[in-house]
Amino acid sequence: MWRLMPLEVRTSAAAAFWRDEQAALEQAEAVALIARQIRFRPKSVMSLPVERKARHLAGLGQVSDLLAARLLVAYHLEHQRPMMGAFLDALGVPHEQGLITAEEPSKPEPAMLDAAVVTLAAAYPKGDVARYFWTLLWQDPETWGGLEGRPELAVE
Repeated sequence: MWRLMPLEVRTSAAAAFWRDEQAALEQAEAVALIARQIRFRPKSVMSLPVERKARHLAGLGQVSDLLAARLLVAYHLEHQRPMMGAFLDALGVPHEQGLITAEEPSKPEPAMLDAAVVTLAAAYPKGDVARYFWTLLWQDPETWGGLEGRPELAVE
């Protein structure tokens, strides 16, 4: 998914990722990758401004699944909350600004999921919807397994 994202979206995701205070573990991994790529010491990479770290990270074609997942989550939390909220509203799932409030969300009913998917796909760009659905599947395949195999998962 990371390699298939347009560079400007990867850069936005990377900038959001560097501002994510809960991503310390993944940020350490990213620092090591960037340091190796540009032949800097990790300490020097850490001192770079967010914009430069974001550009370097966005330029990496290969990242671990853990890092890619955190990048996608950070991107959605910073840039796609209205879309996340619209999808959860269509499902009737309680949320705060696109974040599910239930401790353990229940699996959506197939008919409700179908309707919510159609609603979201009609209202938002195809690439944004695909990235969001893939992110949901990676985060919680048990709850969001009903998204598997849908044409809306096709990445541009």
